[in-house]
Order: sequence, then structure tokens, then C-alpha cells
Amino acid sequence: MAAMKLLTSTGLFLAFSALGLLAMAICTDYWYETDARRHRERCKNYANKRNDPGYIYITNHNLPLRMPPRDRSMTWGAVLPRAKRYLMHASSALESHCSRQYNSTISGLWRKCHRLGFDQDTEELITKGIIERCIPVKYHYTSSSLPRNLPINVTKTIRQDEWHALHLRRMTAGFLGMAVSIILFGWIVGVLGCCKQHDLMQYVAGLLFLMGGTCCIISLCTCVAGINFELSRQPQQVYGLPEDISHGYGWSMFCAWGGLGLTLLAGFLCTLAPSLNSPRTAVQKPRQENGAV
Repeated sequence: MAAMKLLTSTGLFLAFSALGLLAMAICTDYWYETDARRHRERCKNYANKRNDPGYIYITNHNLPLRMPPRDRSMTWGAVLPRAKRYLMHASSALESHCSRQYNSTISGLWRKCHRLGFDQDTEELITKGIIERCIPVKYHYTSSSLPRNLPINVTKTIRQDEWHALHLRRMTAGFLGMAVSIILFGWIVGVLGCCKQHDLMQYVAGLLFLMGGTCCIISLCTCVAGINFELSRQPQQVYGLPEDISHGYGWSMFCAWGGLGLTLLAGFLCTLAPSLNSPRTAVQKPRQENGAV
């Protein structure tokens, strides 16, 4: 009996902690982060050196570390045009990335914000009120977000990708809300089962925790799939990120994964606790003989 109460109390405490972590993840905006400071500095240096008429700028990563091995079948007349084409391609790629402005941002379920203190130019625009620090994440389709002056086939592909990304965002928010609701209901059932010492209610609470953990798994998997889909969308010049922009998951995502782990552990403990209860042995009364007292 004591072991059952210990397991049930531990499971309810873990479920309450999971609710706190999931609520913190839902209310914060640090699910996904990008840092574009290195990219902006690189573009500034490229623009400054390119404006200098007496300086020929070649990036260091385009220079070979050692001379290529000599091949008698290949002459320098064939090597130089290839190297020239490579340098021109790298320069044009850098120029195309620098023509678009990338900002350091944080993203959550409900809004996307500029990171505080990362870009001084952006901070000045926010202080003047020209741009907003945070914009809401859209859960409805709008054609105003589509780029202009694109071919019809490209516009059609972008529209289909917008619908797909919208469905992934809806699934992420919907299943996470279902997970929190189911875990909260299971926690209430578990507390009532402890107060009334009802084994079946505690077992049902454990099943509800496992069901909420399943919904949480679906939500987090669709969130990761949605982020990967956004990064792989076409055309890459519009939706891709340059290699010198660091990006990754934030602490809100790790809070959600931590809440998932605690929920599954709580479900395991609450479903295991009723099996430790010692069965009550029924005491049979002796049958009375005819006329015997």
C-alpha cells in the first residue's frame, strides 16, 4: 500500500511538472533561433571593399591551401578559366545573398521577433517605430505573403508550399493544446483517485498521461518537420538561409521535450501503481448446519 501511494504521488508530481514545462514552452518564443551577425558583418566588409576602386577583393576561402598536383594531361590554359569561373560564381553567390537582408530572430508558436541587441540598425528602426519587434505567426492562409513578379509555375509551387507549411503549424499548435488538456484532466483524475483511494481512477490517470504524451510527440515531430520544410522550400534565394547564419532550436523547444519525458514517466508510474496493491482476501463465514447455532 505504501509503495502504491509513493508511485502515485511521484507520478502526479511529475505530471504537474510536465504541465509547467509545457505551459512555459507554449507561452515563450524561443522555439527556433537565428543569428545573422556574422553574415551581416561579412556583407558589410564585402560592400566596403568592393566600393574601393583601387582594391581587388578575393575572399580567403576561395584561395587554395596548396598548389594542385601537376597533371601532364591538363595545361594551365585549361586550369585558369575553370578557376576564374569558380571565383566569379562564388562572388555572384555572395552578392545575391547580401542583396537580401537577414535578421537575427526568435520564433515561437504565436509570434516571430527580432532578437534584442543583435542588430543595431534594426534596433534603431524599432526605436523609431518604423518596424515592429514582433509579428504574429499566421494560422490562416493569405495571398499577400507571396512574392511578386514571379513566373506562374513558381507562384503555384509557393502557394502549395504555403498550404503545407500552414497545415504543419496548425498540427503543432493543435496537438500541443490537446496534450496539455489531456494531461491536466488526467492529473485531476489522479488526485481524486488518491483522495478516495480508488485504484481504477489512478490507472485511468496513467492512461491519460500516456495519451497526452502521444499527442505531445506528434506536436513536436510536426514542429521539427515544419522547420525543416521551411528551410528546404524553393526557391532557395527566397526561403533558404546562407551558410554563415547560425540557426537552431531554443530552450522553449527543450522545455517541451522535457515535459514530454516527464509525462511519459508519470503515465508509467501511475499505471504501475495499482498493480502493487495487495489483493484483499475474502474471509468466508462457516456455513450453519441444520438447527445448529
